[in-house]
Amino acid sequence: MAEPIRVKELDPTLREEVAGLLKGYDFSNCLTCGMCTAGCKYSDLVEDNDPRKFIRKVALGLREEVENDPFVWNCNMCERCTVECPMGVNIAAITRAFRGKTAMPPGHLQHIADDHINTGNQMAVEQIDYDETLEWLEEELQKELNDPNYKIPIDKPDADFMFGFNAREIKHYPHELQTILHVFYAAKANYTLSSKRWDATNICLFTGKNDEFCEISRPLFEEVERLNAKELIVTECGHAFRSSRVFKRTYWQGKDFPVRHIVELYADWIKEGRLKLDKSKNPLPVTMHDPCNTVRKEGVYEPQRYVIKHVVEDYREMNPDGKYNICCGAGGGALAVAATKQQRMTKAKPKVDQLIATGAKIGCIPCHNCIDQFNDMNKFYKLGMKMHHLSTLIENALVPDDAPEAPAAE
Repeated sequence: MAEPIRVKELDPTLREEVAGLLKGYDFSNCLTCGMCTAGCKYSDLVEDNDPRKFIRKVALGLREEVENDPFVWNCNMCERCTVECPMGVNIAAITRAFRGKTAMPPGHLQHIADDHINTGNQMAVEQIDYDETLEWLEEELQKELNDPNYKIPIDKPDADFMFGFNAREIKHYPHELQTILHVFYAAKANYTLSSKRWDATNICLFTGKNDEFCEISRPLFEEVERLNAKELIVTECGHAFRSSRVFKRTYWQGKDFPVRHIVELYADWIKEGRLKLDKSKNPLPVTMHDPCNTVRKEGVYEPQRYVIKHVVEDYREMNPDGKYNICCGAGGGALAVAATKQQRMTKAKPKVDQLIATGAKIGCIPCHNCIDQFNDMNKFYKLGMKMHHLSTLIENALVPDDAPEAPAAE
């Protein structure tokens, strides 16, 4: 039998306090219908992962219980529950508000935030290492492109866009940045990188600490303003894209400019004929994951599908897709909380089932956070698949300018 709720344990001020933290999100319309739990793929897989129980504790004013509820950090903040909610209650926003009240977030989350504030990027890459990595990439691209005059544009004023990326593309996976810059070259893009602030990620999207969130994102936006770029293009990272969009909508008061995901730019270039592609170069069956921060939360769904259908021969959709997609299980900063590795693999099972059902040999994962989870689940569940970003598939399909046109598909 459940423990009785005692009236003296209820704090009627909690609702108002949480409402003040949510900045526009309203949870007072909750009907206690349980559709949030029905929509959550993890409520039956992981203990203390029931959104209905959590929001009822908030509504009742069970302050001590809710502030110590494991749900706060178990939740992946994927908003799959909100899609099913008839009243549109955003439980992820409530979760984030309670995270912001936590003095020391679990795992490496606070360490990542501190590094970003102190060094300008989440992985504490020093300026000399950043500069030398770009110099090395420039040399590699000169050889790859057979263009000894190729230069990576840095601090170029009045460019069409400034490119914001992920520190992992400098510290651990520079070949991924090389791939993107190759695609930029093929499209004859007028862009720039910043010499100062280039990391578009912001771990405080997950810790809920709004003052630190602003301290991390503001310098990136100030660089766009300083260089007078027409827009900010964010790399294949749902977390970086979402945090940049949130900062722009909620906090930025400087020059107005669009913030777009790189897949939107790729789609434009294909429509304009700026990328010459031969999808027969990607003959294996491919499926694509919809990152929660990109698709469900920010509504970018069609551009990546337009792109992938132009770069692979055999595209297979997962079901469900779009805003109803299943989170990979690593959202909400779970990758930085080491204790959740087994939990992440448990939560990965619904996505694994989706992958297997498609029969695809390649998973296209347009998100840095998600692809790390997919690589882990690939090994854990012995799927034998290849996992690639969309940029890699585009680069594979590129045709040199002097090559003949590929025959049209019949």
